[in-house]
Amino acid sequence: MLENTRQNIIDAAIFIFNEDLSAPLEKVADKASVTRRTLHRYFSDREDLLRNCRQEMQKSCGRSMSAAYQYSDDPLIQLEQLVYAGVDCGVKYAFLHKLHHLHGHEHIHADSECARYDETFEGMRKIIRALHIKGIISKGLTTEWISVFFPAVVNATVNLHTSGSVALDDLRKFAWYSFSSGIGI
Repeated sequence: MLENTRQNIIDAAIFIFNEDLSAPLEKVADKASVTRRTLHRYFSDREDLLRNCRQEMQKSCGRSMSAAYQYSDDPLIQLEQLVYAGVDCGVKYAFLHKLHHLHGHEHIHADSECARYDETFEGMRKIIRALHIKGIISKGLTTEWISVFFPAVVNATVNLHTSGSVALDDLRKFAWYSFSSGIGI
């Protein structure tokens, strides 16, 4: 029960803070259906809650991305599975990416959080490079551009999913179609 409450607060915070990083903790407590006092039993302050959100998102996205890499030896299939993994991670992926790319965030490879983030997404860069070498991805697009385009497609899909107007299976197909078309596959 205690772990469920803790996880519920983290999930609520990820959802609320993805929408508005400056949202009051009362809004997180309301979304989690707990009191502010209960929230503070689990997390000492906003930074503690954000730190736990980051850890949860990193763990969840890392598992999903790892499963995508292991799904097949074919880099094109792996890339498709990575799109699905990003979509399935949903708001956790969107918020993790947003936190890591906030204005003022100084990326330091030696920092453990930055290193985990890099590790989670370096596999995608390797896949993109392999597909470039095979001539499957448009030669006119750089790995860096594709790496920035990827979260844009995932974030658009997550935003549409949050609205509830399109079924998740359709969203996954739309995301892959948009991404693969956008990189010349």
